[in-house]
This record gives sequence, C-alpha cells and structure tokens, in this order.
Amino acid sequence: MTTLTRQDLNFGQVVADVLSEFLEVAVHLILYVREVYPIGIFQKRKKYNVPVQMSCHPELNQYIQDTLHCVKPLLEKNDVEKVVVVILDKEHHPVERFVFEITQPPLLSISTLLHSLLSHVEQLLRAFILKISVCDAVLDNNPPAYHFSCRLYLHRSGSHTGGCHTEHGKDPGDKGE
Repeated sequence: MTTLTRQDLNFGQVVADVLSEFLEVAVHLILYVREVYPIGIFQKRKKYNVPVQMSCHPELNQYIQDTLHCVKPLLEKNDVEKVVVVILDKEHHPVERFVFEITQPPLLSISTLLHSLLSHVEQLLRAFILKISVCDAVLDNNPPAYHFSCRLYLHRSGSHTGGCHTEHGKDPGDKGE
C-alpha cells in the first residue's frame, strides 16, 4: 500500500480549495438564514447535493470572494485555527458568531484517501450545511443587522500569528433612501 505525502497531492492546496468553497457556501447561507440582507438578493443553488441560498449581489459576492482569496494561502499552509463569521448590529456589537474550527486530517493511504476521505467529505459538508439551514429554528430573531464580519484566527505555531478582521457594512438592499 503506497502512502502519499501532502506534497504528492499538493495536499494543502486541495484542502484549501475544498475549505474555501465550503466557507463561501456557508457564509452565503448564514447571511440568508439569519436575514442579514434582504432575501431578494439570494437565489437557490445546489451544493453538496443540498439546496442552498447564494447571494446574486455582485458587491457582496466580490467581498466574500476577496475575503476567502486572502484566507486561502493561509489554509494551504495550515496556519488557520478558525474562521468566525460575526453578525453585527447597527452599533457594531456582535449579535451572533458562527465559528469554523479548522484542523487538517492526517496523511492517508491512496485507498483510504479515495474511498474514505473523498466520499466522506461531501457527506460531512452536506450535514454541516443542513445544520446552518435549520439554525434559525433554535436561535432568536436578530435585531436589524446591517453587516457582518469575517475574523480569522491563526495558529501561534504557524508562520503567522494573531488574526485578521474584515467587515462588510454596506447593505445591498439599501438604495440610499
């Protein structure tokens, strides 16, 4: 049985690609489920064989993509400890936090990688998306929240320490009235 190294598969890049796609879907779904933005800017799509709501607003989509583009190299190096999506009220006070703790799986053999990891990852991501979809049933309604932030926490032992923070404060549904 041949064992692959992370370098053989460019493991960090594969993990970063999968996590980035998942985080993008998760952020869109959180914004929809928690009604941070008007529901009219979201469209139904299918990810991981589950219907999800994704924004169709260009500025919001670009912000999410830009944020994840900055996170991806850190995911590749396994420097990310957690990604936190924070829903903020008008006064910038946190109302809710959605925490995604990031851990890398151990090295796997080819057969384990093909049968266990790849087939199992979609099931895990699908289950997590479904949990986000129903979280509003157990959470209180938010006061009007007009923005959110993404916060990144890095491992202290990694090549980077500390964290970063980006915030999206423009309401796509607000026409300046």
